[in-house]
Amino acid sequence: MLNQKDGANIGTTIREFYGSYRLHYHNPVPEQKASLYKLKNKREIRPSKQKTVILTNAALLLHLTKKNMPLILPVKGIKPHLGNNCFVAENATIAGDVVLGDDCTVWFNAVIRGDVNTIRIGNKTNIQDGAVIHCSYQKAATTVGNNVSIGHNAIVHGCTVEDNVLIGMGAIVMDKAVVQKNTIVAAGAIVLENTVCESGYIYAGIPAKKVKQLSPEQIEGLDKVANNYVMYGSWFTDSE
Repeated sequence: MLNQKDGANIGTTIREFYGSYRLHYHNPVPEQKASLYKLKNKREIRPSKQKTVILTNAALLLHLTKKNMPLILPVKGIKPHLGNNCFVAENATIAGDVVLGDDCTVWFNAVIRGDVNTIRIGNKTNIQDGAVIHCSYQKAATTVGNNVSIGHNAIVHGCTVEDNVLIGMGAIVMDKAVVQKNTIVAAGAIVLENTVCESGYIYAGIPAKKVKQLSPEQIEGLDKVANNYVMYGSWFTDSE
């Protein structure tokens, strides 16, 4: 059973269970402090293989005095590098050999995993909620240019995405594909391996095919989306 004298160790236990990733944050920050407000209706502590979880009747309240940080991890000693004025949501993950330019935003539940190859992302690019950027081991790195918008739940894998591109929601771009500048990959489209999406067109369908030439207004709109996401990110950082 949990004794009152064990209370001093509870904050540390919870920080280890919920917040050990902070040890890996590429920009060292002061250790976050935790305070325990109440313990009621104590139950037994259940040991697990890795951690001890403290169970209560919804009466255990952990207050973090500083904002949670995203999961930013080194892989084989290589740390992600973020440019100036980037916003990374607190539950996003960036790992390994990843370089982001300036004014990028990485949104909630997005994953950028440069563990098996390199990932390079230019300036003013947004990786929206739930999107995944990965690469292939010894085969295909991932390069994403400037002013790129990668939509919610999209997958960009081992490919090249040039400047001023929109990858639509749920779209997939596969290994060694090239999406040239000023192009839209429509929502739900699948760009197969080695495909080249020609500049100035919309690609849609499974597999993705050229369906329509972009108007000057649509091309201008790609830059507007990128600028908007820089603004959206500032709303979060300005509130800190």
